[in-house]
Formats: sequence, structure tokens, C-alpha cells
Amino acid sequence: MVVAPLAAVAVPSFAITAESPMKVVIQIPCRDEAATLSATIAGLPRTIAGVDEIAIVVVDDGSVDDTAMIAASLGAHVVSLRAQRGLAVAFMAGIETALALGADIVVNTDGDNQYVGEDAAQLARAVMNGDADVAIGARPIAAMPNFSTAKKLLQRVGSWVVRRLSGVNVADATSGFRAYSRESALQLSVFSGYTYTLETIVQSAQRGMRIASIPIRVNAVDRPSRLAKGNAHYIWRAGTELARMFVVYRPFRFFILPAIVSTLAGIGLVARFAWFYVVSSGAGHVQSLVVAAMLLGIGGALVVVALIGDLLAINRRMLEEIRLDARRRRFERTRASSTTARGE
Repeated sequence: MVVAPLAAVAVPSFAITAESPMKVVIQIPCRDEAATLSATIAGLPRTIAGVDEIAIVVVDDGSVDDTAMIAASLGAHVVSLRAQRGLAVAFMAGIETALALGADIVVNTDGDNQYVGEDAAQLARAVMNGDADVAIGARPIAAMPNFSTAKKLLQRVGSWVVRRLSGVNVADATSGFRAYSRESALQLSVFSGYTYTLETIVQSAQRGMRIASIPIRVNAVDRPSRLAKGNAHYIWRAGTELARMFVVYRPFRFFILPAIVSTLAGIGLVARFAWFYVVSSGAGHVQSLVVAAMLLGIGGALVVVALIGDLLAINRRMLEEIRLDARRRRFERTRASSTTARGE
């Protein structure tokens, strides 16, 4: 990862004076967004009430166009990934950079100018006012003409699944326009190689973060999504990601439910054999015992896996606490050094 210095060019001022010190960092993961990046940055708010400083971080995910050069010319802090690593990796690179820059609030948006940039202020205020730890922009999906009927349906289904998995009422789970408090950003760790949107919601809910949906506006975007090659591809990737998240974050529930079903089915077949054994004077239906033995064996194995998964989940939470403590200390030192340097 290479971090380019701020470009020495004339750019609009993103700093304001407020009563309480507050820094907002707006990060933009990008891959080949040279055609839209200027409009995206131009639409972002220059001032937010109560915020002292607004900085922009552009994460260049191995672009082959002039994305990085345009970002630097507009005064953004550029993080260049030498090769394409994917949206999830680019997102986390932006989070790490924003925390190192001393962000109190991190706002994430897309480089395709899909979202109305001014609405970043609404998301930041929701976090700043204490209404949420994570504010997610809810797009008016039903009214978006560039979304096909199938895609709208998939968005609704995906949001419903995430609501069931996380226990949080999220209107638009796949929205990339969102704001994180510093504390919630410190706790993020994305393992997916595909996208961060679904996993970070489940993760934040697991850690007791307050998540709010904020209505936002959108701009017309003509180019197709680069994240999904089509509806079938999106269903497959999103479906496998959701299943994996269920295994990681709800392992006991994921395995114990099929274990119960398998065990009950096995018991039912044993009862069936016993019934026919009695009424038929011990004749036939041995196949019921064979299938029952298989089902009871599968049920027992799944119970063991569920218990092991639960123990691993406990161990994971302990490791996350250790990681969080280390990140707090590392980034607090970085922020203190940055503040001292600005004061000098």
C-alpha cells in the first residue's frame, strides 16, 4: 500500500471552525472512476455544522486510468493499492487511513457519483448527535429507474435476510453510503473478499452498535455495477456471503437447527419401525432403522459441530477484544502525534 502526499494545488477549503473539535473523513473506494470522481468530490459538503475539519481519502484499487491523479489534483489523500484487491479490501484500507488521520467520524461513499454527496452531512450528523453509531443511507430503491424489477426484488430480499441475521431493522443493507463513529470504525474487520456492506452490518449489530437508516437521494448512474456481473452472479455471491456470515457469527444456531430436524426425523423413523414391529409381529420395515441410524448420526455430528462452533465464536470475540484494544492504542498515538504537529 502506498500513501501519496496531499497534492500541492489550489483546492477548496474543507475546514471550518466549531465549538467542539470534530474531524470527519470521507473515504471513497475507487477502481477506474476517472470519469465520475471529480463530480463525486465536487458534490461532497465543504462544511458541516459542529465539524472543524473535513478530509477526503480516495482508495485507488489498482485503477488503470487516471483515478489517482485526479484525486490528488482535487486535494484528496490518496491510498494506492498496487493491484486490484476488491471492494472489501479497499474499504478497510480507507478505514485504516481515516483512523490514522484522526477521524472522529468516517463517511464512506462510492466513486461513481451514485449518491448525492451533500447527504453525507445528514449521515455524519446522525452519528455526531448520538442518534447512531452507524448511519446507513437508505436509497429510494422503488423509485430508481436504473434498477430493474429483478434487482429491486433482490435488494429487498437481501435487506430482509440481513435484518433476520443481525436483528436490526436496516432499510437498505447494500447501500455503500454510510457513516461510522470512531469507536464503531475501530471495531470493523471485514473477512469477505467480495463486499463489506452486509458483513459490517451484522458485525456492528453483534457488537451492540446502534444502526440507523437515513433516507438519502441518488443521482442517475448509467454504467452497470462492477461488483456483480448479473443477477445470477449477485445472488450466488451474496448468498454464499450470507451463509458464511451465519456460520461465523451465528454458528450454534446455524448447525443446531438442522441437527434438531435430523434427530427428530430419525426418532420418527424409529417410532415407525417400532409401530410396525408391534402390529406386524416383528416383520419388515428394517429400512426405517437404517435411515434412522443415518439421520441420528448426522444429527449427533451436527450437535458436536454446533458446540465447537460456539466455542470458536467465544474465542473469536476474545481475540476481537484484544485486537480492539491494540487498535485503540495505536490510533490514539497516531491522532495525538497528528494533533501535536498541527498545533506546532
